[in-house]
Amino acid sequence: MAGSTVFRPHPLLRGGDVQTLAGVYLPGPHCVYKAQQRIVTLSDGDRLVLHDDCPPGWCAGDRTALMIHGLSGCHQSPYMKRIAARLEQEGVRVFRMDLRGCGAGLALAKLPYHSGRSEDAAAALMTVAELCPDSPTALIGFSMGGNIALKLLGELGDRPCGHLDRAVAVCPPIDLAPAVENLHRPRNRLYERHFIRSLVQQVRRREQVIPDLPITDFRPLPRSLWEFDDVFTAPVSGFGRAVDYYRAAGAVRVAEGIRLPALVIAAQDDPLIPVTPLERLRGCPSVELCITRHGGHVGFVGWRDSGRRWLDERIAEWVVGEG
Repeated sequence: MAGSTVFRPHPLLRGGDVQTLAGVYLPGPHCVYKAQQRIVTLSDGDRLVLHDDCPPGWCAGDRTALMIHGLSGCHQSPYMKRIAARLEQEGVRVFRMDLRGCGAGLALAKLPYHSGRSEDAAAALMTVAELCPDSPTALIGFSMGGNIALKLLGELGDRPCGHLDRAVAVCPPIDLAPAVENLHRPRNRLYERHFIRSLVQQVRRREQVIPDLPITDFRPLPRSLWEFDDVFTAPVSGFGRAVDYYRAAGAVRVAEGIRLPALVIAAQDDPLIPVTPLERLRGCPSVELCITRHGGHVGFVGWRDSGRRWLDERIAEWVVGEG
């Protein structure tokens, strides 16, 4: 496995927006779905799905990884499929997690997912530990999933959770209010509209397949992610208002409790997530903070010595290395 800790963007893919879109649309390896689905029952009765990709030759005691997607994503998100396949090449058994109501778990949860669902990640880690009782586990979160991962690490402190021994967070919005405000800037309105449409569609699909689920009135359509969270996410999840949700769910609130080795990757030109809040993590001795000049949001499509898929290689190195 060869890689570089220095990211150099492809010369034809410069700029945060271009890197972000390239990360999504640039073709990756063809991945045939062969996972075994595992159901995780949560303490409130909701359920979610893990997609268990076990590479040939994997043995008890070999490494495992739990991956958590970002906002409006699922186990089929391009980065989830691509990086799971890369880890399998290293002999890692990968569990791709669908957050509540996402992907294969659309009809299995009455409550929605959100940025603070660290308890769901903990439940998934315990399931992985039951299935692989002798295997260390890396937790890998992307964007919103990265905040969930870091929030869990901060809450755990020195306490164990399954066989979790390290984590990676890619472009995590650890302070939610500034991230949502940044998304509402005029230059980011196309991104924001995309997320709002996707989230409203997710809610409508859940209302169609889950009997007796309360119907949320989205008329008129929310004009911002803040408004969506104020109308739906916060009240339905028991936070009250969006401001209360953002205050409670951001990993920045518990970051000083992080004790396990954690790699945090972000880019200064990320159009969606401001990197300034991540500077708070420099005071955490167990956190390796890697903020590159370029890379966009979960993009990091590289050039020559840094590798075309720099992000994939950096994650693989951290997961299978010494942390």
